[in-house]
Amino acid sequence: MIPYSLLDLSPIPEGASAADALRNSLDLARHAEAWGYNRYWLAEHHNMAGIASAATSVLIGYIAGGTSRIRVGSGGIMLPNHAPLVIAEQFGTLATLYPGRIDLGLGRAPGTDMNTARALRRSLENSDNFPQDVMELLFYLGPEGNDGPVRAIPGAGTEVPVWMLGSSTFGAQLAAHLGLPYAFASHFAPDSLEEALEIYRRTFKPSQWGTKPYFMLAINVFAADTDEEGHFLRTSMQQAFFKNRTGRAGPLPRPVKDLASVIDPAYMPHVDAALSVTAVGSPDSVRRDLKALIDRYTPDEVILTGQIHDHAARLHSFEIAAEVMSEGGLQRSAAE
Repeated sequence: MIPYSLLDLSPIPEGASAADALRNSLDLARHAEAWGYNRYWLAEHHNMAGIASAATSVLIGYIAGGTSRIRVGSGGIMLPNHAPLVIAEQFGTLATLYPGRIDLGLGRAPGTDMNTARALRRSLENSDNFPQDVMELLFYLGPEGNDGPVRAIPGAGTEVPVWMLGSSTFGAQLAAHLGLPYAFASHFAPDSLEEALEIYRRTFKPSQWGTKPYFMLAINVFAADTDEEGHFLRTSMQQAFFKNRTGRAGPLPRPVKDLASVIDPAYMPHVDAALSVTAVGSPDSVRRDLKALIDRYTPDEVILTGQIHDHAARLHSFEIAAEVMSEGGLQRSAAE
């Protein structure tokens, strides 16, 4: 059995509030811990009416404080929005409060629109400094003996595990160069997945942070008792993706039986392509889809996600996925 983890955007469903979304995230995390999930990651997004995880570090502390064993981290922190020292202090504090349980995944995108990026008081040009910012952050979190005029306190000596996230070959190249574990955003941007994975594994340089490549594949899961129900639940995320890409983002829509009535059929091929790394349907169908993806990409770990409007249905979906993943038979089938 390969490790399986969970990515939560803390979605705000239509008819609910951000407070509801945050309470739902804690409830899901507690269940995920009981179901054997390895990590529970939250993602930084800003100015999005359907996502409540903007203050990602704060939410990580809330989730870690409400659970006892599961690793909790970011999938990810958008580093161009922040000074590396601030992130080192935040995650150093989290690691001090919850030792051995905190992960720091880093992304290069702003996670928002240009106006909001400016409101965050960070220049849009900061993405050009991303490799240097990553190195600075690694230094702050490194051994306490590191010399320098500025230290992260807490932070120094915590050596919080840092992951590189990406949806293009840039992150793959940087992760390989620094010897960091790598997670690909295949759940919404799979176009460069195969190329990025090949680059990462072929060019990986062992480092103090990793002796060999470690790749995590992101997969959408919409599991239910029947295929029909699973596909019905999936329509919420399909609508949300369409609305976001056409400038009409909002709370997570309710599922619909007739998707063509709310999404222009001419746009559906784009939605299907973007969300193609997905397991959907009954337990048997989800098992088949997960096996096909794991056999194809041979990840060291998978991180499952899926925006589902009804919280009880979301819980049931991730419970089914955990049961499927824990059955065995989904091992990596290719050479390292």
